[in-house]
Amino acid sequence: METESFRALLTDRGRALLTELRGFTPDQELALATRLRREYPAELVRAAFEQAALRQRARAKFGPDADAMFFTPDGVEQATRRSVAEWRAARFAALGVKRLADLCCGIGGDAIALARAGVAVLAVDRSPLTCAVAEANAAALGLAELIEVRCADVAEIDVTGFDAVFTDPARRTARGRVFDPEAYSPPLSWAVAAARRTPYGALKVAPGIPHELVPEGAEAEWVSDHGEVKEAVLWFGTGAAEPHRATLLPGGHTLTGGRPAPAGDGDGGDGGHGDGGHGDRAAAVGTGRVGRYLYEPDGAVIRAHLIAEVAGRIGARPVDPMIAYLTSDRLVATPYAQAYELTDVLPYKVKTLKSLLRERRVGTVVIKKRGVSVLPEELRRQLKPSGPNAVTVILCRTDDGPLMMLGQPVGG
Repeated sequence: METESFRALLTDRGRALLTELRGFTPDQELALATRLRREYPAELVRAAFEQAALRQRARAKFGPDADAMFFTPDGVEQATRRSVAEWRAARFAALGVKRLADLCCGIGGDAIALARAGVAVLAVDRSPLTCAVAEANAAALGLAELIEVRCADVAEIDVTGFDAVFTDPARRTARGRVFDPEAYSPPLSWAVAAARRTPYGALKVAPGIPHELVPEGAEAEWVSDHGEVKEAVLWFGTGAAEPHRATLLPGGHTLTGGRPAPAGDGDGGDGGHGDGGHGDRAAAVGTGRVGRYLYEPDGAVIRAHLIAEVAGRIGARPVDPMIAYLTSDRLVATPYAQAYELTDVLPYKVKTLKSLLRERRVGTVVIKKRGVSVLPEELRRQLKPSGPNAVTVILCRTDDGPLMMLGQPVGG
């Protein structure tokens, strides 16, 4: 979308056209487009259809606000989810931040949350189209007085007098996702320096950032929403007593702790719920037989290396010292892990598992695994489940060989 085409959507005719397209479905598009081209310029109709489709996609992140907002394809993909932006804005507000520079602001998702929290925002981006969209969003949501949008290179921005800086570097290129933080735009080192120029700072990074790359004195926070890890943020100036934080949304449950990670420690890199584990953090709690209950820590807890802290709270032990599963004979409620009540704990054998599922008339199988080289969809095809019942099958590596644990989620 070109800036000129986008600005046409902000005219009275453009807004009227968008109103007509609210709630359209793909099967209506051809007939609707044919009719609308008799009343509106073809280019305006094309831009409106694109914008209407983007609004529908954006509802998952922005809720009802999406119907009033404007987007670009990259903006929908990369914008912060509303719940996460609101959590971060609340943290800034609690620190007493009144003026903040939002560098690499994108379409303005974070700026909107900050303004709603009472923070005056300078929103900066180098893309003229992105800035036009961010400005339109501030106006559409009645926040224009608190959000100033400036089209510029973030390196040229003087943050003197601001209480805080928030930077969300681009972590994608035309060739895909960027994994080296120094290949971010701007690079991690520049963003860290920018965050240290004001009393408070925050820097959004990929959730998989190695702990050894977290700068000295920073607080690293991993945030999940409905069990899915969404982002990691490096905070500066918070005076946090412990360097790692896991925050679970909705609910705002937050757990702190942490210490430098041992060599080779990690989560397995499986989208925030990896096959690997938590190194000597679990070993410090002690391992043992699998009890009646299995606990699967939230992905943010795993990323933050806070599994031992959860184990201590619920009196659980690891199934294996290098795997992110905990077990106990007692059921203890915790927001930081999903509990499963187990019915079977056996050595992993496909033939045995298939027989058990057939005997119990299981047709729905949820397969979870850590440390076991199994493709869940391939295993499901081998099992050929059939019947009215459901079960969760949890596969786990142990020193004594892979286990299969069958059970049901508690409260789910």
